[in-house]
Amino acid sequence: MKSTSGRYFSRRSVLTGASALAGASMVGGFPQAHAQANKRVVLATWGGDYAELLTKNISKPLMTPKGWEVVNDEAGSPQRMTKVMAERRLPRGTSDIQALAATDIGQLIEGDMLEKLDLSKIPNSKHVLKTFSIADSPYFSPHIYSGKVVLYNPKLISNPPTGLGDLWDAKNQGKVGIVDIQHNYVTMAAALAGGGKTGDFDKAKKALLDLKKLKPRIYPTNEALATALKTEEVGLTIMWKARAVQWQNAGTNILTIAPKEGIITYVSGFTVPKNAPNKDGAYAFLNEALEPPAQQGFAVDMGYNPVVGNATVADDLRKRIGFTKQEEELLVNPDLDFITKRQAEIKDFWDKEFKA
Repeated sequence: MKSTSGRYFSRRSVLTGASALAGASMVGGFPQAHAQANKRVVLATWGGDYAELLTKNISKPLMTPKGWEVVNDEAGSPQRMTKVMAERRLPRGTSDIQALAATDIGQLIEGDMLEKLDLSKIPNSKHVLKTFSIADSPYFSPHIYSGKVVLYNPKLISNPPTGLGDLWDAKNQGKVGIVDIQHNYVTMAAALAGGGKTGDFDKAKKALLDLKKLKPRIYPTNEALATALKTEEVGLTIMWKARAVQWQNAGTNILTIAPKEGIITYVSGFTVPKNAPNKDGAYAFLNEALEPPAQQGFAVDMGYNPVVGNATVADDLRKRIGFTKQEEELLVNPDLDFITKRQAEIKDFWDKEFKA
């Protein structure tokens, strides 16, 4: 049987054009073999440093030696998610992997647009920390994580802050900056500052309106806030600890504290559209992204923590980007149901009442 099968495919290997296609249609195993020969993987991702580091730490050192060609398709997550939705009825979409935040994927899951991940195809998933278990969130393979902490310039903020509530302290009026594109996370932080949980919208709205009275400076992007901190236009904000480390490395005079009300986690990772053309390539990438060298590379280059327990990060770096055992007790995962179901309401309130 084995030798007969071998001669069978050998005869068809010389066929070209229509004859080859006809051979593929007649032999059930041939199309599968052809699909497996597809080594091009389309990775839809944010641009900038993140895309460059995906190439540096995963695609080139880990995927290329195994014959995979990873092509980055760069755009913001809203644009990419809209594209996935538009392609949902097509037999083949245009991306194999979507890099997204854990808070992005609810609508895609509800619309049945994502592949339920097969852990047997991601062997490294056994090393993922329990907090980020793929088994608990089977449409999302985590990559890196950080937490929302308080950043302050000791030159401008004489009394070190202890929590989120310091942004609401009248003595800091005119010194507080927040980021517009992070409205979801700022809303959840406001809910915590108001004494609620991340999904307590009533407490969040009240707290945001109270903050509005103190006239915080609102910046369109993380980069714009970074410039404001650098020039000392503002001296107090909330941001991912990973970003704080990057800005400290760039010479900005800021320190960080873990807010006593809770540290909202940020997890970046990968999903696979149901109609991804190359799921084998997608699974290969998801597995390589969890390899210790890839995880360690992002810790060094971007200040984000590994999501696997077998990655080694130097003690001095871990102290800067990570959290102590006591601080880990303060980690709070976002209310994904709140974000998914009330996204339009959150944005509407933010634009029309808080920013107005």
